[in-house]
Amino acid sequence: MNTPRRHGRRLVTLLALTALALSPVVDARAATTRVEAERATLSGGATTATDHPGHSGTGFVGGFTDGNRGTARAAFPVTVTAGTYSLVLGYANGTGSTRTLTLTVDGGAARQVSLPPTAGWDTWGTSGTSVALGAGDHSIAYSFGSADNGNVNVDYLDVVAATPDGGPPHEAENAALSGGAVVASDHPGYTGTGFVGGYTDADKGRARTTFQVTTTSGDQSLDLRYANGTGTAMTLSLYVDGARARQVSLPATANWDTWGTASEAVALPAGSHSVAYAFDTTDSGNVNLDSLAVNPVVVAPPAGPGEAESAFLSGGATTATATSGFSGSGYVTGFGTSGARVVRTVSMPAAGTATATVRFANTSGSSRTLAVSANGRDAGTATLASGTGWRTTAVTVPLRAGLNTLALTGTGGDVLVDSVVVANEAALAARGATVPYTQYEAEAGSTTGTVLAADRTFKTVQSESSGRRAVRLTTGQSVSVTLTRPANAIVVRYSIPDSADGAGQTAPLAVYANGTKRQDLTLTSAYSWVYGAYPYTNNPAEGDAHHFYDETRAIVGDLPAGTVLMLRKDSGSAAHVDVDLIDAEVAPAAATAPEGALNVTAYGAVPDNGSDATAAIRSAISAASAQDKPLFIPAGTFRITAAITVANVRIFGAGPWHTVVQGTAARGGFLATGGNVTIADLAVFGDVRTRLDNASDTAVEGNFGTGSLVQNVWVEHTKTGLWPDSGTNGLYVVGVRVRDTFADGVNIHAKDGPTTNVRVDQSSFRNTGDDALAMFSEGRPVVGGAYTFNTVQSPLLANGIGVYGGTGNRAEDNLVSDTVTGSAGIAISTRFNPTPFTGTTSVRRNTLLRTGGLEPNWGARLGALWIYADTGDITAPIAVSDMTITDSTYQGLLLSFQKTITGISFDRVTIAGAGTHGIELNAAGSASISNTTVSGAASGGLLNSTGYTLNRGGGNSGF
Repeated sequence: MNTPRRHGRRLVTLLALTALALSPVVDARAATTRVEAERATLSGGATTATDHPGHSGTGFVGGFTDGNRGTARAAFPVTVTAGTYSLVLGYANGTGSTRTLTLTVDGGAARQVSLPPTAGWDTWGTSGTSVALGAGDHSIAYSFGSADNGNVNVDYLDVVAATPDGGPPHEAENAALSGGAVVASDHPGYTGTGFVGGYTDADKGRARTTFQVTTTSGDQSLDLRYANGTGTAMTLSLYVDGARARQVSLPATANWDTWGTASEAVALPAGSHSVAYAFDTTDSGNVNLDSLAVNPVVVAPPAGPGEAESAFLSGGATTATATSGFSGSGYVTGFGTSGARVVRTVSMPAAGTATATVRFANTSGSSRTLAVSANGRDAGTATLASGTGWRTTAVTVPLRAGLNTLALTGTGGDVLVDSVVVANEAALAARGATVPYTQYEAEAGSTTGTVLAADRTFKTVQSESSGRRAVRLTTGQSVSVTLTRPANAIVVRYSIPDSADGAGQTAPLAVYANGTKRQDLTLTSAYSWVYGAYPYTNNPAEGDAHHFYDETRAIVGDLPAGTVLMLRKDSGSAAHVDVDLIDAEVAPAAATAPEGALNVTAYGAVPDNGSDATAAIRSAISAASAQDKPLFIPAGTFRITAAITVANVRIFGAGPWHTVVQGTAARGGFLATGGNVTIADLAVFGDVRTRLDNASDTAVEGNFGTGSLVQNVWVEHTKTGLWPDSGTNGLYVVGVRVRDTFADGVNIHAKDGPTTNVRVDQSSFRNTGDDALAMFSEGRPVVGGAYTFNTVQSPLLANGIGVYGGTGNRAEDNLVSDTVTGSAGIAISTRFNPTPFTGTTSVRRNTLLRTGGLEPNWGARLGALWIYADTGDITAPIAVSDMTITDSTYQGLLLSFQKTITGISFDRVTIAGAGTHGIELNAAGSASISNTTVSGAASGGLLNSTGYTLNRGGGNSGF
């Protein structure tokens, strides 16, 4: 971050199911399916919200307030086979008294539904109603009728089929009771003729209720209805066929007269089984049991690669589920707003014309037209004829090898888009960026030099190296790798000693292919080696040298797979060359101008002669914007001396290997001052040699308004790579490379107003001088920001990803490795006094490798995942799931520092190897944790120095 540093749901799981919209067909009488309220059709003032933690999905629905009495309504679409179902509504009611809504099915007879109070607005309960449904589509609506008292929040609707053996849920009072478990009836709200009590401390180690159930084969959801008026989560042990399966957590209900449901998924073969809930000596007990339902777990089929709802949406395009028959988890609507767009990222094995098939629905009575663009360039239109049901149309688009964007944009008149599938598209990387290069670690090659021993000590070359090792070459020594894929271009990450005055020196490094010299690379230390205290200088007399690495690139000619690529120090004044890695790729030929584009050379910009092109490029941008034409910057290096303002213009280069916009004396880049900006297919190389926050420029920054795209841009030697700022709403950043900056790689920033819906996707970051990826809600929130499928390597200071306040932001599917100092792999923090966290912060499916680091000014050891309540508490929900933490320098997971952190859920987290503890808790509050394992932690699985409350679900081990 460009900020001076001080160096230094309650989780109620109603069903163990993925929250999803209904598939077109649901197997009735053997299924439970969930529809999130935020995906229902809302009207009359009902609206989506995220300001109360613990909700399912991405939000909940509010607006059932007195001002909307008689109008507020949420209609859930469902498709079922014929049968009897329980409609289980998830809700919150913090009013302190029972409230009501009106339930209608397909607009039929109304019935009033009672919703007892929950413990507060952050506590969620359930209310069930039995209905018979015929086969087909249905609309199930909950309304604030004129006879209701409303004032509740609605989270989801579960449509629960009858139990597999054809009967109602198994009543606890009819089960086998032992050890003090007894039938009681002194608390209202139970089903059947009573409930089971007796799970008191006097019967600890003995009380047990055993149900006999009949199942179909496969995973089953054991849905236990219970009451827990103790005010805190309690536990029992689950036994299946006499064997203990796990400890189960039963969160507090509002009181002893309020009933909740908790579920556990277990694999059971078809047939009869015993399911018991026991008060073991390791449990806290003190709950009442009402009934047990057993339902097969229904998992939606995985979305295909072309699902529109998974793409980037902006300009009014939104996901929906109201119309049945879609694939995946929904479809996209909102194209009636001009500029609404869906942007898919597609990887292609080869360049050429490809066929894209659009699955759509249009019942308007007239054809609709969507504009098509490929990689930001116009590619015609798609005509979507009116008719019934879901249909397809095909469009042909020019795509290049590797990463592409394919966008559909509304031109007026709505249509539903379900998917966009490109013939022969290749799979994207499961985590991290899909990049055009293959990376070869020098230490994995063969060398006549010295492989430096692994070391994470700050201010050593190894600590800044990928994999914490590198190869040192002195004169006459070499390192070789064998190419596994064809290439014609390479990037070498290297370090050479600095000059005595700190201004930098140069040195050659020879490139050989199969023993034949191709060329010399020119290495320099001018952009590396800083000294002294933060924010550092170029004066070696201040000591504390670090920031050793830089990179150089070259097109070296065709190299087939199997080529032995050798780097050799043949000569030069530098005492040695440290080689960290080589990226090798096929650099495509220079691209031609888009049809009808203006060319900057027509306005006086001259490449490759060192002249100042700033004024000429500004004139060209002004003309392109006025004429609504794209602007082309051809191959060559164009020197600029100041930031260039952009708004309502599309700028394309010939490709980042060919078109370079070169800054001068720490100045130069693009500054957005309005929307509809495209910057694509070029490099922005700066001339920043130390950190100068107020005297140097970012490569691409500003207010991008709506409808903007930054794609295939390569950034080096600037202050910051990208800085999207207040006013931006709907910026997609994809396929960028950011290297060797002195501050952040990207900072999504909000100060004078919110910054909304910025997604940085499929991009790579290396050797950034601060957070590689930051979101900073400074005064106003970053809303709906997303860092997805990015690769981060060796940020020199601070974190791989840092989220500082904001609303509903995401860090998902990223790969972060080798953080250096003052660092976590991912940090969620109130540091720098941001606006508070609201909504749910999603941290899902990330891999952290050799992350965490020492903060030397504090003497603090920071974990791979660091949740840090610094200037304020963190009480909004943070959902952490499917995370892999490997070889953490210190803790795998750290919560600090002695303030309150609540609303955190951890699920499916694997911590393999930690230099200290697997988990360290140094905060107040509570979190839920399930399916989390710790192994190989040097100091043990868990250090809980503050008595932090971990509500343990099933599947945990090692701590």
